[in-house]
Amino acid sequence: MPDWLLPLLVPIAAALAGGLVAAALILALRPRQDGTMALLADRMEALSDRMEDLSAAQSDRLSRALAESAERSQDSARRIHERLAVIDAARANLEGLGAQVTSLASILGNKQARGAFGEVALREMLADRLPAASWAWQHTLSTGVRCDALIRLPDPPGPIAVDSKFPLEAWRAWREARDEGARALAQRRLAIDIRKHVDDVATKYIRPGETADGALIFLPSEALHADLAAHHPTLVAEAARRGIYLVSPGTLWAVLGTMRALLRDVRLREEARHLRGELARLAEEAERLERRVGNLKRHFAEAQGDIHQIELSTQRVLAAAARIAAVELEGRQESAD
Repeated sequence: MPDWLLPLLVPIAAALAGGLVAAALILALRPRQDGTMALLADRMEALSDRMEDLSAAQSDRLSRALAESAERSQDSARRIHERLAVIDAARANLEGLGAQVTSLASILGNKQARGAFGEVALREMLADRLPAASWAWQHTLSTGVRCDALIRLPDPPGPIAVDSKFPLEAWRAWREARDEGARALAQRRLAIDIRKHVDDVATKYIRPGETADGALIFLPSEALHADLAAHHPTLVAEAARRGIYLVSPGTLWAVLGTMRALLRDVRLREEARHLRGELARLAEEAERLERRVGNLKRHFAEAQGDIHQIELSTQRVLAAAARIAAVELEGRQESAD
């Protein structure tokens, strides 16, 4: 039974019960006097009015309860619609993500598309982490071999070549193998592919006097890098002993950060060397200025001495002129006498 129906039935049942009681009393008291019947009729009327008031109050409460229930139902429906909208948006995002994963899987499954994907990822990381003048894309070495990227580091260690075309067919076959035999065969093939690729990179990208003693192989998949480190540590160690280092997007990010710090340190050293040269030239200019000031002081002292001698000569000349004038005055006086 619905919750709203019970409050509606209670006043109806009470009204019916009141009517039955009133009818029974009327039938029972019919033989009595008219005054008693009138009193009983008044009481029954009062009781009927009270029952009507109670029924009206109950109907009002029922109306309010139904209105509140309808409002709560509407609010619940609104919240349900909002949650359905959120669920639809999440479903759309999942569908979009599924399409992206499918697209990525198709890219990794195609050798040429996978190579282009690795090159794009490598180029974006180099452009984001290193200054533009510190690396070159599709650089051609003196032997005519073209590497995917060349990071121009100072010597030591020197320029480092980067390769981004790692074979993934054997690794995918190893991951998708359904039995131990197929898994072992794919694992042996993966080891052969890794050794061959490391040998090719070591032979082509390491040139004494032109590049550093090492090179980088960029793996566009974190899962591949983790599998090689976990299940083929010997191969990774052999590659490192030959100067070939396997890097994933995460580890390459850290390596490029270290290279950027090295380039910044080299630039600071160059600026410090330039500053020391400027300071040395400034010290030379200061010594030259000190010598010239000393010469000027000496010339000024000599000029002061010359001026003093000139003043002495002037005083002597004035004194001689005074004596000559005095002698002439004495001769005139004697002539007058």
